[in-house]
Amino acid sequence: MAQPAEGPHRDRPRREAIRDALRTRIFEGYYPPGTRLVERDLAAEFDVSRLPVREALRMLAQEGLLAERGQRGSVVAGLSDQEVEDLFAVRLSLEVLACRLAAERASDEDLAGLKALLDHAADALARGSVNEAHRANSAFHDEITRIAGNQFLRTALEPLQGRMHWLFRHVLDLPELLQEHRDLLAAIASGDPERAAAQSERHIGKYRTQYPDTV
Repeated sequence: MAQPAEGPHRDRPRREAIRDALRTRIFEGYYPPGTRLVERDLAAEFDVSRLPVREALRMLAQEGLLAERGQRGSVVAGLSDQEVEDLFAVRLSLEVLACRLAAERASDEDLAGLKALLDHAADALARGSVNEAHRANSAFHDEITRIAGNQFLRTALEPLQGRMHWLFRHVLDLPELLQEHRDLLAAIASGDPERAAAQSERHIGKYRTQYPDTV
């Protein structure tokens, strides 16, 4: 088993650090769908009691990344074709709104931060670090939601982000995805909410139609 990109840190609640480490493993394919996660084993690995592990598994289940299987405990969940379709429909509604609001509210500092994430993704891609590029591209979407500045929107998106990031991992043409994100950044930077919304809708719609071919 490869080590996770992020492990528990002393300055963060243990359950959140463990959740993030396990989430990274799921995203990066270390735990494929159907993998059983055992509290006892994870507690030993992270050198913690079983309580923060149990809480981390519960949070991942709320994100839809884990499923309860009775005596088998928690297993990594997959997505059915219908679930993928439903998730894209929700993402289309919420992320288009996020981009619209971001175009209205983004500061120069916000735009610089988005550009830095895309530059980081490009650098990672050039070095052959695909997982690092994926993480930067996912962070780009999360940052747009933050810039949108709507707490209700963030609350609605939060339980879906785990599955959304999992979907991002199925995009195979990362250079093309990076260019799509640069186009989206340009639309947000224009300050035109309609342009940003239209660009976001095109971006999501494109990968919605491509998704079945990338699984």
